Amino acid sequence: MNLLLSTGVALFAGLMMTRLFKLMHLNLPDVTAFLLAGIIVGPFALGSLGIGGLGFASMDQIGKVNFLSNVALGFIAFDIGNEFRLAQLKHTGKTATIIGIVQSCAATLLVDAALIGLHFVLGPEVLPLPVAITLGAIASATAPAATLMVVRQYKAKGPLTDLLLPIVALDDAVGLVLFAVSFGVAQAVDGGSVSLVSVLVNPMIEIVCSLLLGAAMGGILTLLEKLFYSNKNRLSMTIAFVITTIALSKLEIPLGGEVKIGFSSLLVCMMLGTMFCNLSEYSADIMHRSEQWTAPLYTVFFVLSGAQLELSVFKDPAVILIGVVFILVRCVGKYLGAYVPSRMMKLDPKVRNHLGITLFPQAGVALGMVVSAQALGEAHGSVIRNIILFAVLVYELVGPLLTKQSLQKAGEIAPAKSAAENRARFRKKGKA
Repeated sequence: MNLLLSTGVALFAGLMMTRLFKLMHLNLPDVTAFLLAGIIVGPFALGSLGIGGLGFASMDQIGKVNFLSNVALGFIAFDIGNEFRLAQLKHTGKTATIIGIVQSCAATLLVDAALIGLHFVLGPEVLPLPVAITLGAIASATAPAATLMVVRQYKAKGPLTDLLLPIVALDDAVGLVLFAVSFGVAQAVDGGSVSLVSVLVNPMIEIVCSLLLGAAMGGILTLLEKLFYSNKNRLSMTIAFVITTIALSKLEIPLGGEVKIGFSSLLVCMMLGTMFCNLSEYSADIMHRSEQWTAPLYTVFFVLSGAQLELSVFKDPAVILIGVVFILVRCVGKYLGAYVPSRMMKLDPKVRNHLGITLFPQAGVALGMVVSAQALGEAHGSVIRNIILFAVLVYELVGPLLTKQSLQKAGEIAPAKSAAENRARFRKKGKA
């Protein structure tokens, strides 16, 4: 009962925080409101009062409802897959691919260089070399959820938005490869040996198998939806398939030795959405209907994300110093990694000047990489976790606002109408 009540309170708190932002005229994205509401209902605020159901008293309690976050991430990836329509990719596919790869690699290389330099300044006791290399790989990841929410909330449209969503989607695949290679090197530096299986073979198997599973599920979904005559039933079938696909992506199949078949739930669900939007004649209406169904799910996802942000990381000055360097250098890498190829390809100045800023947010994928990084051992894993938690806290609170401002400056978000204009519009509709 307490978990259900806490989840209900989390949803309520997120929605009320957006109203409070409006009353205070803060003009911040809803994502930021949800994250702040999460901090309030988390273990460091209401949860610490020990009143059952009022908030989440511990990270373990949040973990028990974390399946909602997994489902939400699956639907977010499914929605982003909808951006890979063939008609659109003819115009943006090559450009998005080049920029997506360059900006990911640039962020990793620059953060690697900065943190390795900091390693020699602070000493291996404060910042071990394997930790610096691993953090560089995690720098490549972005936050598709926050980006998609900002685009949806403000109904952003234009060349920057058309390029942004495919790049964010591609970023997951590139990030997986960069992390696998860097993490393999980090393990070798830490006293192990480099394994080509773990560095190259398993990541490539994961990417290929994820795309194949997503494609197969998308093809089956398209065939089954032809059996129904109501888009309501087709929507239910779509929801069932996304949830089933998320579950299947958790499978891990050993093939002998170190080789195994694994899946990325984000890649699988993106491919599911890509196949569905290109094969199904009903996809446009289904995707529109799914936006209404998933809205509260996304709210809970971001509130839970806020609740999991550990404010205790601010106690360690070393974590703050390394975290600040990580944040600033990663931002430089993302910006230059998007700006330079955009300029070389002679993209519109509004696109090349603002694209890199929209890639600053970081959350779910990075935290997933942190879990894998625990294989370096408790000491190294703890340092990595604290630094990324600090960075995610900053990125998630500031990143959505920067994304919104960049889309506004690019002219892809319509100016907000005043309350008086909205009332006049509704009165006019009433008379009609």
